[in-house]
Amino acid sequence: MTSNSLLQITFYMVSLLVLIKPLGWYMARIYEDEPVVLNRLLAPVEKLIYRLSGVNPKQEMRWTDYAIALLIFNLLGTLAVFALQRLQADLPFNPQNLPAVSPDSSFNTAVSFATNTNWQGYSGEVTMSYLTQMLGLTVQNFVSAAAGMATLVALIRGFVRRKADIIGNFWVDLTRSILYILLPLSLILALVLVGQGVVQTFSPHQTVSLIETVSYEQPKLGADGQALKDAGGAPVMETVEVKEQVVAVGPAASQVAIKQLGTNGGGFFNVNSAHPLENPTPLSNFLEMLSILLIPGALCYTFGMMVGDTRQGWAILAAMTLILVALIFVVVPAEQTGNPALAALSVDQSASVSQSGGNMEGKETRFGITNSALWAAATTAASNGSVNSMHDSFTPIGGLVPMWLMQLGEVIYGGVGSGLYGMIMFAIVAVFVSGLMIGRTPEYLGKKIEAYEMKMAAITILIPPLVVLGGTALAVMIDVGKSSVFNPGAHGFSEVLYAFSSAGNNNGSAFGGLSANTPLYNTLLGLAMLFSRYWLAVPVLAIAGSLAAKKIVPTGPGTLPTHTPLFVTLLIGTVLLVGALTFIPALALGPVVEHLQMIGAR
Repeated sequence: MTSNSLLQITFYMVSLLVLIKPLGWYMARIYEDEPVVLNRLLAPVEKLIYRLSGVNPKQEMRWTDYAIALLIFNLLGTLAVFALQRLQADLPFNPQNLPAVSPDSSFNTAVSFATNTNWQGYSGEVTMSYLTQMLGLTVQNFVSAAAGMATLVALIRGFVRRKADIIGNFWVDLTRSILYILLPLSLILALVLVGQGVVQTFSPHQTVSLIETVSYEQPKLGADGQALKDAGGAPVMETVEVKEQVVAVGPAASQVAIKQLGTNGGGFFNVNSAHPLENPTPLSNFLEMLSILLIPGALCYTFGMMVGDTRQGWAILAAMTLILVALIFVVVPAEQTGNPALAALSVDQSASVSQSGGNMEGKETRFGITNSALWAAATTAASNGSVNSMHDSFTPIGGLVPMWLMQLGEVIYGGVGSGLYGMIMFAIVAVFVSGLMIGRTPEYLGKKIEAYEMKMAAITILIPPLVVLGGTALAVMIDVGKSSVFNPGAHGFSEVLYAFSSAGNNNGSAFGGLSANTPLYNTLLGLAMLFSRYWLAVPVLAIAGSLAAKKIVPTGPGTLPTHTPLFVTLLIGTVLLVGALTFIPALALGPVVEHLQMIGAR
């Protein structure tokens, strides 16, 4: 690894960690309804929202009511996005006159954005109208992120409250997450991005003249649309000159801001954050990448403040950061080393040329290897999924890192809200195991962890691997699933495994060599996203309700401190052990085999 790479990684991580405490403090004040400037200025707006929607903000909910509200709200959002796609040809703000989206793709996309996954099997600029992008996808970027944050806040209240049967009001938590956190941050970031050159307009796509005419040959077509052939049966060729190009534009900056801050990741354009109108400069690249982990990291400090011990939040953040940094120092060198077989290529059968520049395939020269690999680690550590390079073009080990980060459960920072409540589930397992080791009833933050909590935590940890491995196995067993794989062998298997790892952990990134916009993959991946979002959120709320009903257990001599380096080590071990035992066999069939093939080719 070069000194320049070390400097860039250090600057990124330091910038992130410096911002965590002030933002975490602010969010804790918002959720505890403590006065800060913004929630006092916008208090009339918040009250108006409750009045128009018929919500009593003082009426709190049991965990079952909270879960029902969450599910109904997300169901309505899914139906709204589905309808917008199917009707967009007849709706306004469609200057390109784009047709309706197919039913299977509409289902997949609606589920994807409602679950905060943002898996995209389509090209945004040639598939979605401006109205669908704004009213459907961008709105879901806000509300799906806020739903995850609300679920986390409900779980925190479960630890704080004693002998209570209520955990808050879903509608209040949702509204405050959007109004006081996501909207202000998105507005600031969007304005900065527009200043950097990210496009924000309602104008139709622009036709521009090329600086140089491009000429190429193609088969000449007859009146019937078929290629003409000469007397010998060879196709008749014609020369085509291209002097103009259509440049896609649209209201992108407003969607880009929340896609990063809300760990959504769905791009306005097909190539996502590699597009020059979505991520034009090194500064925009840095700010977008910083935004991916900002709120998930700051929520750790929010957690510590709300439970009355900031050391608890720092401990979880330390576990997340140590795993992330360790894997960054795997993926960056892997991409800088590139394919060692290229070092043995002969120039003239006698002289060899050494490889320079590492693996630049699929990467933007504007960002280079370090920023591309760092983004890949950040976007898969969070359940973000936006990309500024083609993950499918990474080296086998370079591609293994983002895949495994997802397979760990999207808890290394993870999605806004969902990442932290997922990590708390691992913490519950860790204290339970430690309790068994010392022969004492396990406790976490003063609450006893008993059979019910362990059952719910086990569900949240085991559902994603079941979805990922089961979906991958089904896809590679049937012919229609294998027909979408254009790269046979280990890499083709990796593409399928990556797709289900992404959908099964609500990430949304992809290895691009898999043709996933088919009825089979749209359906299977859509179901994977549904299971992995709600079969985790509902058990988490069940744990919140159970913990809230318990009394606080005083700390005793046998209590395991959960803010010490020992606990951080235990938590890291639990996360890695579950990920290793579950996915190492599958990874061995994909990227590990591919790596051995690569070095064997030397």
